[in-house]
Amino acid sequence: MTDVAAKDSLTVTDNRTGQQYDIAINDNTIAAKDLGQIRLTDDDPGLATYDPGFVNTASCRSAVTFIDGDKGILEYRGYPIEQLAEKSNFLEVAYLLVHGELPTKEQYDSWVHEITYHTFVHENVKTFMQGFRYDAHPMGMLMASVGALSTFYPDARNISDADNRHMQIVRMIAKMPTLGAWSFRHAQGKPYVYPDNDLGYTANFLSMLFKMSESKFEADPRLVKALDVLFILHADHEQNCSTNAVRSVGSSQVDPYSAVAAGVGALYGPLHGGANEAVLRMLKRIGSKENIPAFIEGVKNGNERLMGFGHRVYKNFDPRATIIKKACDDVFEVTGVNPLLEIAKELEKIALEDEYFVKRKLYPNVDFYSGLIYEAFQFPPEMFTVLFAIGRTPGWLAQWAELVQDKDQKIARPKQIYTGDRELTFTAASERWA
Repeated sequence: MTDVAAKDSLTVTDNRTGQQYDIAINDNTIAAKDLGQIRLTDDDPGLATYDPGFVNTASCRSAVTFIDGDKGILEYRGYPIEQLAEKSNFLEVAYLLVHGELPTKEQYDSWVHEITYHTFVHENVKTFMQGFRYDAHPMGMLMASVGALSTFYPDARNISDADNRHMQIVRMIAKMPTLGAWSFRHAQGKPYVYPDNDLGYTANFLSMLFKMSESKFEADPRLVKALDVLFILHADHEQNCSTNAVRSVGSSQVDPYSAVAAGVGALYGPLHGGANEAVLRMLKRIGSKENIPAFIEGVKNGNERLMGFGHRVYKNFDPRATIIKKACDDVFEVTGVNPLLEIAKELEKIALEDEYFVKRKLYPNVDFYSGLIYEAFQFPPEMFTVLFAIGRTPGWLAQWAELVQDKDQKIARPKQIYTGDRELTFTAASERWA
């Protein structure tokens, strides 16, 4: 038995041997390596945990984002998401995530200046993106072009240098909207639009997306604000699939562009970034309010899936959904009401009142309304995840920078439970085929 104070430990009895072990408890967790002391023989590799999907395993210590799923709390560096969405802007939130504190006026002005003047990409990146097929998915283009940036900035491999890390973080946040906008224009066969340094971050993105022959593109301020809020809501979300991918790849000490490309790849999947696209498809399939009862019956019978409701982390409500619902009003004021909104509101009403959904804690999440807003902007569904990726970039980079400086972190190398054959005897091909 190990010598650990009983108050802050877990006593485990191995019923195979009758041996007892005291395992230290820190921050409501036990160290997985401490389970390795529980073994049958000296040759035994020791006990390990089996946890597909990391449903109850902490992979790191982080000070970036706090979530209390039971209470519906989301905080960036301690600041409630509701306050940030109402009173801040995306670049200030990006600074907060990356640096751990809100900027002074001088720090903010310097940060905005740096990002504004790094929005341009090398002309070879443009040539690279033009090489994709006309029907290439924007997320595939984004993933490839983000990874390609590592070849343009070989100094990015020097991840131990703080000034160098800062430079790569600025570049990545600055260039992400340019790459995202160009992937959008490519799919439409339109010429790529260069950044406009006179515009703010989100207004510049909209200009690169939608500018045509006019000398200056000016987006409606209400649309700029709504998209800025959406970027804030997506900026980080603790150890989700794509953030885990960034950290896992980053643990090899690769450059940040390669690590973020891994995050884009994870976000590409329909179970992660593609959820709002699935919501839109669901609403279009329902078609009208009159068809909702039959759809709800189909959900209860297991024949239909209710997309955009419930969340793996939040158990009562998604705080981002409340904010995004308000943003809908501003957007529809400019673009006109999306006819799918009626269906969405009726679905939400039923889900919040029907015992079947209440009991299962199926309430609207952030994806439920974001798809409606994106469609109001006239984005095709395949662009939705690109917008998510642009917003999530500061969070990925904040998590990556934290990982790089965390002395506890090692290269990601989970254990496995081997289920295949053992000790087979190999027979040469000439004998097997005789």
